[in-house]
Amino acid sequence: MSAIEDLKSMLKTLNMYHTAEKLNDLLIQSTEKSLSYENFLEKIFKCELNSREQKRLETRMKWASFHEYKTLDEFDLSEQQSLSKRQFNQIKELTWLEQGYNLILLGPPGVGKTHLSVGLGIHAVKSGYKVYFTSMNDLIQLLKTQEILSTSRNKVKRISEADLLIIDDLMFMAMEKHEANLFFQLINKLYGQTSIIITSNKGPEDWGELLGDPAITTAILDRIVHKCEVISLCGDSYRVKHRKTIFCTN
Repeated sequence: MSAIEDLKSMLKTLNMYHTAEKLNDLLIQSTEKSLSYENFLEKIFKCELNSREQKRLETRMKWASFHEYKTLDEFDLSEQQSLSKRQFNQIKELTWLEQGYNLILLGPPGVGKTHLSVGLGIHAVKSGYKVYFTSMNDLIQLLKTQEILSTSRNKVKRISEADLLIIDDLMFMAMEKHEANLFFQLINKLYGQTSIIITSNKGPEDWGELLGDPAITTAILDRIVHKCEVISLCGDSYRVKHRKTIFCTN
């Protein structure tokens, strides 16, 4: 076995698999640039650290379960006059997440609520946070089946460990009392430890229509709104405005 193969074997023993794979290239680059021993070692460790961070990022992205990939850079502020550039940049800084605040994104369909929530979620993942995205309908199904399905149980565990939970389409469907109670139990468990982004076409004052029970509604709102910023988005539906057609426009 050659000296290089010995080095690769030792790197793998140290779980530095990525560096072992790149060792030949690293040696060639170091020779060409006449790097000192210190600079070569720095290059070795940076290579491994960057690889591990990339793998952690990929794991967090998979863990987040985004149904689509839409970044904040793709969010067109010119289409959403109700959100100023200053406000946009402020929520992008994620100070609210560090301080344990929640966000409620309100507005009619098509104004960018889901895009903004996903974009903030992706930005949070890239900043090192654990994020979980779910629709309200899927969340209720998880809560109802966690006692009998291991897949649901594992996903609920991810939610409880997340730094940020994104719940899309809160007013999509009305809940039965048992479902509302399960939702309350989750919110109560997350209170004070996990930030929540909720998108909805109706404000908190109307959530009683969804949750049914006034006492449960009050208890949920008490925990969500305690530290919360409500952002109202308005305007015409982006999807309708920019709809595509199969017919030639000429």
